[in-house]
Amino acid sequence: MSASTVDRRPGGPFLVGRGLLKNYGPYQALAGVDLAIHTGEVMAIVGPSGSGKTTLLHVLAGILRPDGGEVLLDGHRIDQLGEAKRSALRRHEFGFVFQQGMLVGELTAEENTALPLLLAGANRKQALAGARDWLARLGLGGLEKRLPGELSGGQAQRVAIARALAHSPKVIFADEPTGALDTRTGEETTQALFAAAAATQAAVVIVTHDRELAAKAGRIVEIRDGLITGGVMVG
Repeated sequence: MSASTVDRRPGGPFLVGRGLLKNYGPYQALAGVDLAIHTGEVMAIVGPSGSGKTTLLHVLAGILRPDGGEVLLDGHRIDQLGEAKRSALRRHEFGFVFQQGMLVGELTAEENTALPLLLAGANRKQALAGARDWLARLGLGGLEKRLPGELSGGQAQRVAIARALAHSPKVIFADEPTGALDTRTGEETTQALFAAAAATQAAVVIVTHDRELAAKAGRIVEIRDGLITGGVMVG
């Protein structure tokens, strides 16, 4: 599947931010952002360092609470939830891929992948079986027992993608997912992420400095000084 043809929007917006404000002392990271994410779409959020793009991702994902505005998931506000409920929401509804993968060094590839399922209360045997299935789908069959230190950078990021998808999230948030990879490995990792998400109809929201990566998304949103300054559909 081509990474340039992954914008699938069968339904309306299911994750919406309205009038989002976020301050860090005197610094205003978000200055009134409105953004809607549709089922199954791939969106890239771009902008210079300090523009507010990572803060926006964290607010949409319920990691941070906004100082103003609201975040709605399937029409229900999540920004007003307490930390315990937002944590549960992240475990069940969202998946995360970070620049460095953030795998647990003492756990094997299959154990890292199974973590979201285990945290959600799944049977260990079933969780590991599901993890192995995702690893195989991402081209990592035979590497299930390897520790993160025994994997290449691209392999480790594929494990992180498998972990993000293992519990069938509605949206995957990816913060500079190829930032620590060389160009070829980054391209392969991007293809793997988009294809795997397409298989489950999960939306993908990517924060990136990489314009080439952004161009492979279905929609590019640009943020500067805490405000959305532009957006374009790709392809």
